[in-house]
Amino acid sequence: MFVDNRPLRGWRLWLFTATLALGTVVVLSNVPGYTITVPYVAGSLGGVTPSFGTWGTTDHMVGLALGLPFARWFSGRFGDYRVYIVAFLLYACAAWVCAASETLWTFLPGRIALGFAGGVTLPLAQSLALREFPERRRTWAVGLWGVLSMTPLTIGVFLGGWFAEFLSWRWVFYTDVVAGVLVAALVGALLYGRGFSVRIVRFDFVGVALLTAIVYGVQTVLNMGNDFDWFASPILVTALIVVEIAVPAFVIWELGERNPVLDLRLFGHRNYAIATFCSVFGFLIIQGLLSVFVFQLQLLMGYTSSLAGMVYLLMFVVAGPAVAILHELNKTIDVRLISFFDFAGLAGTLTWLGLFDRLAWFDQLFWPMLFFGFFIALFFAPLASLAMHGLSGSKLIRAAEELALLRTVAGSYGISLLAVVQFRRLPFHQLDLADHLGGRRFASLDLFAQTTAKLEAAGLNSSTAMRRLANLIREQSALLALNDVFLVGAVVFVLLAVLLWFAHPTMIAFWRRGEAAHLRAEELMESP
Repeated sequence: MFVDNRPLRGWRLWLFTATLALGTVVVLSNVPGYTITVPYVAGSLGGVTPSFGTWGTTDHMVGLALGLPFARWFSGRFGDYRVYIVAFLLYACAAWVCAASETLWTFLPGRIALGFAGGVTLPLAQSLALREFPERRRTWAVGLWGVLSMTPLTIGVFLGGWFAEFLSWRWVFYTDVVAGVLVAALVGALLYGRGFSVRIVRFDFVGVALLTAIVYGVQTVLNMGNDFDWFASPILVTALIVVEIAVPAFVIWELGERNPVLDLRLFGHRNYAIATFCSVFGFLIIQGLLSVFVFQLQLLMGYTSSLAGMVYLLMFVVAGPAVAILHELNKTIDVRLISFFDFAGLAGTLTWLGLFDRLAWFDQLFWPMLFFGFFIALFFAPLASLAMHGLSGSKLIRAAEELALLRTVAGSYGISLLAVVQFRRLPFHQLDLADHLGGRRFASLDLFAQTTAKLEAAGLNSSTAMRRLANLIREQSALLALNDVFLVGAVVFVLLAVLLWFAHPTMIAFWRRGEAAHLRAEELMESP
């Protein structure tokens, strides 16, 4: 059999790079691109509530995270590019299942399979790119990956909203089918005849099984809690029991396993532990806020899905250039300072968004979303550098894979958790406003009666006037509950900004040395 292991050069290298970039953007865009279509999807899948439609986002992200540890094992046995091609073909098949689904119970398995196949492709795309690029261009490749990592959170949301409004939400998945087949075909053609060395890697099946039980158990509780009255539901009680048994079993097993799916000993490195903690909880807030906000832009503020997508498109105006510039910063800057500046900026921006006291027009959201995009762009790379400090060789790659896995799972939890915060704060504000307007707080200030009298004088009957006021109270309560979500995020980033300074000083030069292991780890840690 003909074997050609020569690296690609010329137009073939550029076509290969563009193909890998397309595949990465398609996989990462599927989360935000779907999230904006949830109101449409919920109505099409048997008329379920929007909270049920959100399961398609959270379960997909968990599948994405669980696909990451399988990538290394599959590639060791069958070769990087072969696994990459098969994964994208499976990705296209799962996308077709999602597009053709008529009920939630066929849609969710398709979303989980879509996430798993996508999770397998992400680390393989990075290793394939680094293998083909000459050493002098590898840092450029890392910078390109950093810019690509911001496109899903911005352009992906806009495209999903445009499809939902002008075509159908199913076109989000039809495009995935076309892109998946195209990427698989081009990579197969460009790397045809490549050989590979079989690497027998011991795989921690027990650890993966326990981790899956924990992750999906917690996610099930968060997904279904509001709709099924939390632990009054036998399903959620069972899920909680499974998690309580699986967590200690997982810790004991992983500490005794020679090749664990999560190397818990890595948390003995102070910088890795702090960087992972900040990355996980920071991304939990970012992903949760982005999902909750794009949802409320449509349901609360009356934005169309395409206009809501344009709000997020504003972030890319500064996010893309900011990522590129960050990779060219002076090599002597302490990344703790960059992350501190970033966390402080995120806290300030979230406070800004959390103080809106009326429904905002597009132009009023322009500046806070512009700043939000800038600070999100600065979030990933400095924390990746901080996490890699003191690690080398195989530990470095394992650390990168673990951080990417944990951060992705945290993002899925954030979507459900911040939705719970908003849901729980809404009745509190409803009662508070009703007490205030009805004179229960100050008997001499009965604004409810005064406003009702004015509406009746304008020609409305008593029942219509009361409904108008009740709707106004619900609307304002929902806005105040959304504000609370932003303010909670601001508090979290203030606390993370303090925690950063307990890490050892780390210079950006640490991950700029050009070594393949450092660059691959950097790419893994930067992908949102």
